[in-house]
Amino acid sequence: MSDNTLDAKLINSNALAEIFGVTTRRIQQLTKEGIIDSIKIKGSNRYESTETIKQYIKYLSDKANNRESKDSEAVDSEARKSKAEADLKESKAGMAALELNELEGKMHRSEDVEAMTTDLVFAIRSMIMALPGRLAIDLANINTAAEASEIIKKECHGILSDLANYKYDPEEYKRRVRERKGWREAEEDGSEE
Repeated sequence: MSDNTLDAKLINSNALAEIFGVTTRRIQQLTKEGIIDSIKIKGSNRYESTETIKQYIKYLSDKANNRESKDSEAVDSEARKSKAEADLKESKAGMAALELNELEGKMHRSEDVEAMTTDLVFAIRSMIMALPGRLAIDLANINTAAEASEIIKKECHGILSDLANYKYDPEEYKRRVRERKGWREAEEDGSEE
């Protein structure tokens, strides 16, 4: 290809600016940024029209896709934020429902059940530990093993009867909840007025 044929396809920055609808300064910036290629002829930039137009179209397309991508990322981010807020509200509502069930006595915390069970075990333990002292005097006057066995059996049945009569006390659980929440002092303060 001769220089004259090459010169016929080359245009200057003013003509390119007019084709793109931008300023000559913007053409210089695009060249400097490497977005469009130029050829230096006699100290000034010249542009191969077809190839430069393709480069500029590609640049604008990439720019539009990036902007679109950023917009979709913003929408995704907003959707994730909305979902997180909804999840948080749902969690708070669930916690409030659990707390209400606890306050109404429909549900008990494991530590309250453990404390109540421990109290029961200690009550049984104390009854069993008191058994020898209660039986000692009665058994001291007994001469036969059968009579001793009958007295011991009677006392054991008394303990088992007490245990069988143990009843669930919802008020005790409610008292423990109020105590844990610090409401007991508030109730006592309110009743004094």
